[in-house]
Formats: sequence, structure tokens, C-alpha cells
Amino acid sequence: MNGKDLLKRLENRKKAGVYIAFFMFLIVMATTTLSITPSGTTVYVSGDGRGNFNCDGTDDQVEINKALAYVAEHPEFTTVHLKGPNTYVISDSILIGSNTVLEGDSTAVIKLEDRANWPAIKPLITQINSSGEQNITVKGFEMDGNHDGNTDKKKGDGYYNLIHLINSTNIQVHDMYMHDSHGDGLKVENSSNIQFYDNKVYKLGHDGFYGIQSQYMEAWNNTITCRTNSGLRVWDCNHVKFHDNTIDSFYHWSAGGPGIQIQKSSGIMDDIEVYNNTIHDTYGPGIWLLAYGNYPVEEAQNVHIHHNTFYSTGTNPSIDWVGGIVTSGFNNTLIENNVFDGTYHTAIALMYPTGYSTDLSPKGTGYTTIVRNNIITNTERRKSESSGTGYGVVNYLPETHSFLLENNCFYKNVAGDYRNAISTSDIYVNPLFADQKENDYHLRSSGGRWNGKMWVKDIRSSQCIDAGYPSSDYSNEPEDNGQRINIGRYGNTEEASKSGVMPGYVAWWNQIFSPEWRIFRIFLRVFLLFCFKIQI
Repeated sequence: MNGKDLLKRLENRKKAGVYIAFFMFLIVMATTTLSITPSGTTVYVSGDGRGNFNCDGTDDQVEINKALAYVAEHPEFTTVHLKGPNTYVISDSILIGSNTVLEGDSTAVIKLEDRANWPAIKPLITQINSSGEQNITVKGFEMDGNHDGNTDKKKGDGYYNLIHLINSTNIQVHDMYMHDSHGDGLKVENSSNIQFYDNKVYKLGHDGFYGIQSQYMEAWNNTITCRTNSGLRVWDCNHVKFHDNTIDSFYHWSAGGPGIQIQKSSGIMDDIEVYNNTIHDTYGPGIWLLAYGNYPVEEAQNVHIHHNTFYSTGTNPSIDWVGGIVTSGFNNTLIENNVFDGTYHTAIALMYPTGYSTDLSPKGTGYTTIVRNNIITNTERRKSESSGTGYGVVNYLPETHSFLLENNCFYKNVAGDYRNAISTSDIYVNPLFADQKENDYHLRSSGGRWNGKMWVKDIRSSQCIDAGYPSSDYSNEPEDNGQRINIGRYGNTEEASKSGVMPGYVAWWNQIFSPEWRIFRIFLRVFLLFCFKIQI
């Protein structure tokens, strides 16, 4: 082989090497592109190496934020999905942008690192753009605020809120398990169209849901155990619905305040509805309405609280503003068709929060609270300064506030039914609950009572049936409804107990018998006594 042939062969090998290297580069690029390019509309984050972005258990917000940034930069993608089972430990905030869903398996956990030492007001999840975002959904996974790994910080001081959004619209947070934090679960400010539902919230360090100066908010079907403060809270918010939630607490100094807190200082609050909730064993009151300052009465009015169940609320031994509902500064509040059973201090109190600044009181007068079609029973004495407590309703502010009491039922309240209040239409009888020990507050009825599965008939009927306010709507009650609303939790609902049997008829073994049958039973009894000398 001469020199020219050798040189030519070397050049060919060099070209082949370049081609091979370039081909290998394309393979690597293709492989890399496939590893980060999601399919469909979802980007996956994992801890096992099988995601589009993969975490290692340290600073996992880095990969999660890369996935969220990818979605933000590529409009064809909508969702970041956290795969489980895996715990994603974060040392900085997760940042979410508009038109984005952050979801996860129920076994995926976002957890704050130990000894995070973040500044106050820095949350685990917040928005990319501080001026606001829109169309954000967070759903399906677990958030662990790691309270015990960060005991250097105080609860309720603004540390480590789980989700905090400002100036944002169209927010949904649902099907989450949120627990053990120093701050709020979901906190929103200056925002609108907020939905918080189907969440389990356990022992946070402030409020489960907290709305500030926001509009059109709804929270429903949440199960919340309070710590430090409230389950649901709004401050200077309007167009609010809180319904079908179960809220409780526990007996401990850190157990929290009210189940639901409605607070007004400067904003208009005239469209708020609270209904179908079960609130029990709260450390503070079941619901606390507080309006204060100098404002026209129209700015704080028309709160509607109805069809709720309160039992054993207000167990705190260190404060006096406990009970079922404690309110001041709101006008034309309508409290109707609720059950209050065994609440501490009182079922409903008109009072300022003793021990707070005098600034937490309204400057005006003429605040009326309408209490209608409620059952108030077994009120207990307050644990703090118990003397003189245990009334059904109490007005501590008779110079500025008043009750209008209409067609309620009072029974076995330890100190009596009223203090600084009167009524001409209330009744005072045993309401005959289906099973008070099991908190079944359907009314017994010989005409028919719903037991959760079917209609059954009782031997006796509650006097609360067909005894409500004559002008109240009864159209949702099943026939026979007596053309009048029932008193209590199920009045004007499809589960309202039916009207009792006609005079002279009797109920026996879930059947109704005519007067003729009653006469027959008498003759039968006499016959058996005569023939067999037995007593039936």
C-alpha cells in the first residue's frame, strides 16, 4: 500500500468516526428528549426514576418547579402529576402558574424539610407571578407541614402556610390531605372564584381555609380538625358559601378557636350562607361572627345560618366567648332550623369577645338576630367562670343588640332558656330525637321518620313536627307534611319527619292501625285475660 492509499484510508476512517459520533449524539439527544417530553397533556414527576422529572428526596422542589415551568412554557400541556408512593421533601417554595393543574396520587406527599428556617409568609406552594394567576387547580395528594420537625417556630405567626395565593382567580383545591403545619391550609387574598372541597384537614397551625378581602368563595364537604384557630374563616369577604362540612377539634390548649369564623372590619359582607354543616367538640364556639369598627349597618348584614348541627361546642376552659354561635355587629342575621345539643355556655350569644381590645366592637346600634325553628337542648355551663351560664340564648348587649325568637324548641337547658330575651311562640318540650346519643337528630314520628336507609314509624311523634314558623317554606318536606315546616335540622328538607297519624289511629310495629283495630285489640285483650288468665 502506497502513501496515498494509506492517507485516503485514514481520511475515510476519520469521516466514519465523525459520522458515528454524530449518530451517537443524535441517539443521546433523542433519548434525552424522550425522557423529558411528556405524553398527552401531563408531565410526570417521580421518585423512582420513571418520571419525566425525577427527584431524589432532597430539594425536590427543584424538579417539581422544572416540571411546572415546562407546563407554563408549553401551552399544550396542562398538568403536573406527582407519582406515589413517594415523599417529596422541599427546601423552598413550589411555584405554580396560570392554567395549571398540580395533582398527585394519594400516596404522593409534599413535605417541608426539617429546620427549614424560612421567613414568615413564605408558603410551601405559591404562584410564579406575584401580581396574580388564574385557573389553578391543586388536587389529590398529601401535604405534610412537618410541624414537629420545625418546633422553633410558633403556630399562627405566618410560618409555613401550605398554599398561599394573592390576586388570583378561579382556584380549586380539592381531594387533598393537609396536616401538621404551623399555618393555614389554603390562604387567599384579594382573589375571587375560590373552591375548597373534599379535603381532609388535620391539626394545622392556623386556619384550614382562610379568605381575606376576596369574593365568591365556596367550601364544602371538607373534614377539618382545628388547631390554633378556625376550620373555615373569611375576613372582609363577600358572596361566601360554607356547607356540608364536618368540623371538630380536641381538648387541649392548642386545640384552636371557632369551627367557622366570619369577620368584618372594612369590607362589605351581606351575602354569606352557612348550612348543612356538622360542628362539634370545638375548643372555641361553633361559629363566631365578629364585625367591628364604625360602618353603616348595611355593610354587615343578612348572614344566613341554617340546617346545621352543633353539639358539645365551646370546651375551652380559658375564655368566655364560647357556645354554639357567638355574634356581634351583624344585623339581620337569620339563624334557623339548626340543632344545638350540649353546647357549653349557650347555644347563641350576643356578646363581644371578652379580653380582646375594645376596638373589636361595632360603634353602631340596632343589630337584630333572628332565631327561628331551632332546637336548643341540654346547654351546659361554661367551663370558664361558669356561674350564671347555661342558658339557651343569652344577650349580653341589650343596649345595642336584640333577639327576635320565633317558633324554637327549648328543652333541659341547665340554667334556663333565656337571658335578656323573650318569645311568645317558642315551645318547651322534649324534641324526641331518633337517637340523641348517636347524634341522630331526626324527629320521631308515627307518620314516618328517615333512618338513613328507609322510612320507619315510631310509636310517638315529636311535637316539633309541623310546629315551625307559619310563613317558613315547607315545600321540600315529603308528604304528609302538614303544610307547615318542622322545627329542627331537617325542617324543609327531604328528610323531614312526616306528620303523625290521624287522631284515634295508633302506630304499632311500624304499622298504622285504625280506631276499629284499637277496639279489636281491647276486645282481644279481655278475651285472652278471661280464657287464659294471662296479661298481654
